[in-house]
Parts: sequence; structure tokens; C-alpha cells
Amino acid sequence: MPDNSTDSAKRRTYDAIVIGSGASGGWAAKELCDKGLKTLVLERGRDVKHIKDYPNASKPPWYFEHRGMITLEERKNHVNARFLTEETYNWALADDEQPFIQEKPYRWVRGYHVGGKSLLWARQTQRWSDLDFEGPARDGFAIDWPIRYKDLEAWYSYVERFAGIAGNRDGLPELPDSEVMPGFEMSCIEQYFKESLRKNYPERHLIQARCAHLTDPQQIHIEQGRSKCQNQTMCNRGCIFGAYFSSNASTLPWAMKTGNCTIRPWSVVHSVIFNEVKGKATGVRVIDAETKEMIEFYAALIFVNASTLNTNAILLNSTSHRFPTGLGNDNGLLGKYISCHNYRGKGSAEYAGFSDLTTDGRNPSNSYIPRFRNLFRQDTGFLRGYAIGVGGGRCGRIRR
Repeated sequence: MPDNSTDSAKRRTYDAIVIGSGASGGWAAKELCDKGLKTLVLERGRDVKHIKDYPNASKPPWYFEHRGMITLEERKNHVNARFLTEETYNWALADDEQPFIQEKPYRWVRGYHVGGKSLLWARQTQRWSDLDFEGPARDGFAIDWPIRYKDLEAWYSYVERFAGIAGNRDGLPELPDSEVMPGFEMSCIEQYFKESLRKNYPERHLIQARCAHLTDPQQIHIEQGRSKCQNQTMCNRGCIFGAYFSSNASTLPWAMKTGNCTIRPWSVVHSVIFNEVKGKATGVRVIDAETKEMIEFYAALIFVNASTLNTNAILLNSTSHRFPTGLGNDNGLLGKYISCHNYRGKGSAEYAGFSDLTTDGRNPSNSYIPRFRNLFRQDTGFLRGYAIGVGGGRCGRIRR
């Protein structure tokens, strides 16, 4: 049972509570701690310290028992194993820790550790434009966004300067320019493809994708303890250089330096406490993953950053007289109409040329064709549009 004595409750009271330590949770912690708020960050999984807890960083393939491959037994016993490698298997969550029914193959990568999926993301950071924000109002499908690009423009810049974004300023209205440092050089075949696009499809543009990597670290990045990308392309093992943006390398250490941040791993948030008298949320209930003890923590501000599915689960668990079906669930839509990112569709091609050239170094990002369908008029039988990630080199592939 929770210990509700006065002294104990005071020790468990903070100015703010952040649920989840991934990309958005780390940012929330940084902002709150910078403003002087004593902040508790709750993470349901294990602790991961930057550099110290990256066991496979920079390890050559011959150091791995199976040269980086996952065994057939691991593929059979762990759903996520088929999407990971021997180098990244340390991030996998055992299926019996959170079983789920899979009727069809489904890629569900979870980040149950400090840093969450900020250690696993593809680091692509293209801005949205009014083409995106105005989509529902323009084509009459879905609910109109309550904001437009101008409402976020300054905040995009604020985040990009701190995180560090590599790319170019391309001057495309459908893809607003970012605050960037130099991008990664295209290979000769990508440059050839770029010129071919320009000649045959002038309305389509091949650019360097904007990605959260440091190619020219500024003072703000040096203060974070981060350094320049070494182009090793071992990013999702954990970057010992802190070259790509993650909570572990950037926002969480920054929050800790303020003296205002407490990170508590192994803390599974059960629900948000809603105070019926005050008419607002006043804390959270946590199950300690190691002791199984239920503990309550209190704060005036509560940020729920527990990823899409677990955020919904926490709110649905947060029942009260005011919210009998879950906190904020008056319309009954919590946990419904969840959509996935669609990465389907691939294409490849070969070009008999440039046999006298090779690529100098590796590219941790890729080239990118911004949206070109339905830009200024509805010219297809489907709504909205898509972008294409492109990569090319020796035995390379153009991915669609």
C-alpha cells in the first residue's frame, strides 16, 4: 500500500513529473529543469548511461559470435529479433515481458530503457509545411489542425539549434528550410540521379535529407559533451561521440547538470491520480518493476510521454468519478483509430557506370525526394502525398 505519511509524501513531491525518457520526455525534462523546476523522470525500463551502457558501440563484426546475424532460434522466440541484429539485440524486449497477439507480421519496436527510442530512431528531421497542416481543410478529410506552420517555425529553430541538424537550405516551399550545419555528401550515383531528375522531372528534387547529426559542432553542442559524427554508420548501437541526437547524449545529461532532475528507472506508471476536489491531476501511481510495490508521486505538472500505445494505456487506467472510462476520455476515443507509419514500397535499379569511382566514407543518413504529388493541385486519385528516401553506391539500392 502507498505510504501516505506527511514526511514520506513530501519526499515524493516534485514540481513536475515526466513519464517516459525518450525524445519528447528528455526534451520536457530539459525545459522544465532549465526553468528551475524540480523534475522527476519516470522510466519503466532499465537505466542506460551515455557511452557506459553501449556494449556494442564501434565493435567490428568479427567480435560477434554470429558476425552480426540473429540466430534462427532467436528469430523464432522473439518477435522483435527479426527486426534487430546481433549488434542491436541488447535493445530488444523479451516477448514474455509484454506478450501481444500478432495475427500478421507487425513491426513493433519498443524502447523500454532510459532514452527510449531516441537510441533507435532514424534521425530524420524534415519540417512540416502548411501543405501538411492545411491538408484536412484543403481536401475535406480528417479534422483540421488547430495550428499552422507559422505557429511552430520559431520552435522548430529552437529545437534544431540545440539538437544539431545536418543538411542544406533548399528553398522549397513544400519543405521549409531548417537550421542546419553541412550535410553529408552524395555519392556519384546519387549525384547522377539528381541531375537525371532535374532534366526529366524538374518538379522533383533530390536533396540531402536533414538528419540529427553533428557535422560542425557549435558551442551549444560542445557544452552538451558531444562531438562530430565519424560516419561509422553504427548509430543504433549507441553513439559514443554523441554525434547523433538522443536523450542519453543530449537532453537528459543537460537536465541533470541543473541539479533539478531525478531519473527513476524501473518505474512502470500505472495511472495518473485525479484529485476530485481540486478537479485536476495531482500525481501518478507507479509500480516498482523490481519490488512490485505501488508508490505514489505528486506534482503540479505532469507530462505523459510514454509513446503512443502506453500513453493511451496509462490514461485509460486513470479512472475516477469524473473520468470513469479514463482520464480525458469523455469522447470514448482513447486507444482507438491509432495509425501506423507506412514505409511500404521499395524500388531498386542498377547503373552500368562509374566503375572507376568509389565512395569515400559512409553516410549515416540518405538522400531524399520531398513530396511532389498533389503539391499545388489535386493531380492523383489519392489524397496527400509522400516522400522518398534514396541511397546509392556499390551494390546500393534506390529505396522507395
